[in-house]
Amino acid sequence: MKSDKNKTKVLLGLSGGLDSSIAAYLLKQQEYNVIGGHIHLYSKSNTPNNKTENLEKIANSLDIPLYTINMEKEFKKYVTDNFINEYRKGYTPNPCILCNRFVKFQGLLDLADRMSIKYIATGHYANVYKKRGRYYLKKGIDKKKDQSYFLYRLTQEQLSRTLFPLGNYHKREIRNIAKQLGFEVSDIPESQDVCFIENNNYYDIVNKHSTKKEAPGEIVDKDNTTLGYHKGISKYTIGQRKGLGYSFKKAMYIVDIDAEDNKVIVGSEQELYKDELIASDLNWIAIKNLDKKIKVKAKVRYQGKEERAVLIPIKKDTVQVKFNKKIRAVTRGQSIVFYKRNYVVGGGVIR
Repeated sequence: MKSDKNKTKVLLGLSGGLDSSIAAYLLKQQEYNVIGGHIHLYSKSNTPNNKTENLEKIANSLDIPLYTINMEKEFKKYVTDNFINEYRKGYTPNPCILCNRFVKFQGLLDLADRMSIKYIATGHYANVYKKRGRYYLKKGIDKKKDQSYFLYRLTQEQLSRTLFPLGNYHKREIRNIAKQLGFEVSDIPESQDVCFIENNNYYDIVNKHSTKKEAPGEIVDKDNTTLGYHKGISKYTIGQRKGLGYSFKKAMYIVDIDAEDNKVIVGSEQELYKDELIASDLNWIAIKNLDKKIKVKAKVRYQGKEERAVLIPIKKDTVQVKFNKKIRAVTRGQSIVFYKRNYVVGGGVIR
């Protein structure tokens, strides 16, 4: 067996969750010299801070050193502030996607550079492979846990230095490994999707961190007939039916949000369906750029189904996406990710 001095070093993002803990174990089994790096994103003043103790306990049980990377400023800039600004525009953002690209992965790479470590790793369910000089992002084999959707904004540089130890495992296998190691699986938390929002209360965080509080406005139909009044547009999202505060003669859904006029537009479920959209803020992985029409499969939300579509370049950072059939609740601000077979072509933000 190699000594630690002769093993390839890898800096692993250790969150304290089950997946990253087992990722560390698997890397050690592959004879990597694993160093733990915990990304500190934000502080909660109203909750007891026992996370450090839990992280140290996990690191000690795995016999790996642990470093903390303070990314509070970057998290505020790229995630929290963006989240608030997008909701102010009537959009519904994906904060985890920006966090991965600009905070977590970049924070790990910056520390890795300072420590002269070539590779980083995380507990995501995905894979990376190299073909013809380009790095591809491939789906994890566990279809229910595949997280490639959340990683589509990673750069070629980031992918070239990233290992995903869990990419060829199913979640049940990871839980079994944890039990075999004597970990109390129920004691190790699952990662949260929107970690900085308590009780899914988006309205509170938007108003807490904004100098200008949201004002009430009209709820209207497509003909601009006033049907009621809302309490602030950040309380609502496309496709929402419950929580409007009114009983209508027929089922009504939020079909659009007009931030400029501070209006929430409602309509029938049929009005939720669209067969095309515009996406911008593009990031390409499998190709350098898009210069002609291509056929792909596309997902407009993480838990959504992949649908056949055609991408049509409009300008450098914008594409038109035409689906083979109408898609329900296409939501501005959400990410759309393009796939070919089992790898990510690229993606962008729905506008």
